[in-house]
Amino acid sequence: MAFVEAAVVVYLRQILAPGDPGVSAPQAGVGAIPVIEAFREAATIVMLASVGWLAGRDFWERFLWFSIAFGIWDIFYYLWLRVLIGWPTSLLSWDILFLIPVPWTAPVLAPAVISLGLILGSLWLLRLRGQGAILRFSPWLWALAVAGGAIVLLSFMLDYRLAAQGQEPASFHWVIFGVGVAVAALALALGVRRLKWTTSLP
Repeated sequence: MAFVEAAVVVYLRQILAPGDPGVSAPQAGVGAIPVIEAFREAATIVMLASVGWLAGRDFWERFLWFSIAFGIWDIFYYLWLRVLIGWPTSLLSWDILFLIPVPWTAPVLAPAVISLGLILGSLWLLRLRGQGAILRFSPWLWALAVAGGAIVLLSFMLDYRLAAQGQEPASFHWVIFGVGVAVAALALALGVRRLKWTTSLP
């Protein structure tokens, strides 16, 4: 699916930036293209959620496998683009990440960090659950995790007007992004520390 996604983006870049498919942030498009793209992205999330639903047996397993599938898909999406068109030229290449509800833009390194965090964090929780941990977090920890995610998304969406015009911002909001990642990681660490166990730890 990562290859399919990359192939579609190659075609779109040829349409939106003829002769320069490796451009970092082509315009979001005109007419029906942005609407079609938004629905395509939503369909991709449904597909990834279906993977989690089929792989897991309950809410936690389905959510964690969805997170793993999302992270793997996102990383391999960029790897396939690199193979197909030689882009991104570096981890600091700008990209339009998503279009819902407005264009998200960031250097490739930022979504790669999020994807790697999703994979590692989800595998960690699955391993702990296999050892007898009861995955149950308090509302305030959920709120902290959601706040971290919201701060990360803010760093992606602050420059949406430039992204919609195919322009690269002068710089990325790394401080805001870092705070969001740190808050989310703190929520995970505190949650794991407070886990209860059905059996004694090995």
